[in-house]
Amino acid sequence: MKKLSPLNKVLYFINNVFALLLFLSIAIPYIKPISFPIISVLSLVVPFLIFTHIIFIIYWLINGLKRQFILSSICVILTILFSYFPYKFNGETLKSESALSIMTYNVHLFNRYNWIQTENIPIKISNFIVQNDPDIVTIQEYYKSKDIYLNFPYKYLELKGESNFGQAIYSKFEIINKGSLDFKNTSNNAIYIDIVKENDTIRIYNLHLESMHIKMDSLNLNEKNSKKLLNRISTSFVKQQLQVEQFIAHKEKCEFKTVICGDFNNTTYSWVYKNIKGDFKDSFLHAGKGFGKTFDFNKYPLRIDFILASEQFEVTEHRNYKVKFSDHEPILAKLDFKD
Repeated sequence: MKKLSPLNKVLYFINNVFALLLFLSIAIPYIKPISFPIISVLSLVVPFLIFTHIIFIIYWLINGLKRQFILSSICVILTILFSYFPYKFNGETLKSESALSIMTYNVHLFNRYNWIQTENIPIKISNFIVQNDPDIVTIQEYYKSKDIYLNFPYKYLELKGESNFGQAIYSKFEIINKGSLDFKNTSNNAIYIDIVKENDTIRIYNLHLESMHIKMDSLNLNEKNSKKLLNRISTSFVKQQLQVEQFIAHKEKCEFKTVICGDFNNTTYSWVYKNIKGDFKDSFLHAGKGFGKTFDFNKYPLRIDFILASEQFEVTEHRNYKVKFSDHEPILAKLDFKD
């Protein structure tokens, strides 16, 4: 067996630390954020941990260190077995003339405060939605503007306070019922509509959980700023838990076929995602391909926007759109009724 150099001993120690963190991340979906909020933050970096283990595998192989190679190999195999691997290598699209097409899009207030140096963002987003022609579109961070034109016969807007922004659902189908969960002490919220398609009543939720308030300039970290950032994210995760518990209590009273859309502000490795998803089908996992990135965070593949469908649906298609009209990218799913 090859003897480790001092450098490789240090690297193998780091390798073990990353393995421990990855094993710990597998438990995160089962731990309520309110119990260990700091640990919940680890859910955001799982793709990075997996990528690091792939780098270690390559390094140990190149250096002919088979024993050290095994640790990271086990870690990567576990991510595949637990469906943790962030990349999907194939996506199946099924043809269906009767599928319900749903889009969800966090539009970031239609660039109200010029975060993106592009003109006519409300018009560009409106054109994009119209061109892709979904049956239903759920919008987070909606802002009421004269430049928005969406040619849907039915809509439900829920705007908070005097800010004139909130959430919206546009529909080609008549809205027979609607409502808001009115999350307290936040600008975030969950709203819903009920529609009728082919004699079936369908509940559509538009969910926008507490934001993490991470800005790129906050990543210029020293010890003081790091603590502030961790505390801010931890506080947001605790708020998300309370919002999810309120949402689940509401959803459990619904007897209709249900679709949950929106910006969860959290990843698939979190308690939040696990508890919202339950037995629902994640459209990306069923028909998507690639990383499924929906949030623009300096090329880091964060998938925090979702379309989840109850078991009565079959996911026939999932699309990610790489359009830069917001800090989020829209997704669309097509859902058909099971025979």
